[in-house]
Amino acid sequence: MGTVLDRVGHRIGRYLSRPVANDFLTPPTPPEVLLRTLLPGDVLLVEGNTRISGIIKYLTQSTWSHAALYVGNALADRADTPSQAFIEADIVEGVRAVSIDEFAGLPSRICRPSGINQEDLQAVLRFAIERLGHQYDLRNIIDLGRYLFPTPPVPQRFRRRMLTLGSGDPTRAICSTLIAQAFQSVRYPILPERIVRPGGAADCPDCVEEALRLRHYSLFAPRDFDVSPYFAIIKPGTATAARYRELVWADRSGTGLA
Repeated sequence: MGTVLDRVGHRIGRYLSRPVANDFLTPPTPPEVLLRTLLPGDVLLVEGNTRISGIIKYLTQSTWSHAALYVGNALADRADTPSQAFIEADIVEGVRAVSIDEFAGLPSRICRPSGINQEDLQAVLRFAIERLGHQYDLRNIIDLGRYLFPTPPVPQRFRRRMLTLGSGDPTRAICSTLIAQAFQSVRYPILPERIVRPGGAADCPDCVEEALRLRHYSLFAPRDFDVSPYFAIIKPGTATAARYRELVWADRSGTGLA
């Protein structure tokens, strides 16, 4: 029975991973420009072009459907791995290392953890690297089947919980779960919950204090890194913005306004 479920699950997974026609709202950044801008620990958000990408965008009401963690040359000493690598979680292939070519032609956004110290940053990278090779439990075809409907009729407040896939660890539906786990392993905040608890002061029994609580990693979506106040948005194009007068415009002759 397990073999049958494996086969059915992989077929559904491959179906959901197939690319479909998509009209992107933003232009893609050239890969070489991305690599010049990225730093290890950056989270690259991607507007994917697969069937499951469209469903994730619908469920999260966001442009971004995929996330990958840039680890730079941390895997350079391993065979068959890119010299400048990203770690991502793929629904069929599982947790793997890929090159920038995987995201060529797709709109993207760089989210950089602000102020993280080097010790914690290295711990985040190690956490992700140690999970290379982890696979999804594609036997849970009931969970997979939920993604066969592009716009499931689910109230918006319940949509995020549909992103959890399967019942075992490391079985997760989307890549952002792995990255959220990595950052939260060093208690670097993404979108923590704020709670009020007793202050505990002996001279003020009624005092309260505000504290943070980590959200469960399975509830994170790619857009959370975009809206998090703890991640800076890095736009590669701003490096050339100061030379805007040199741009070539189709309705003007010459090489610019200068």
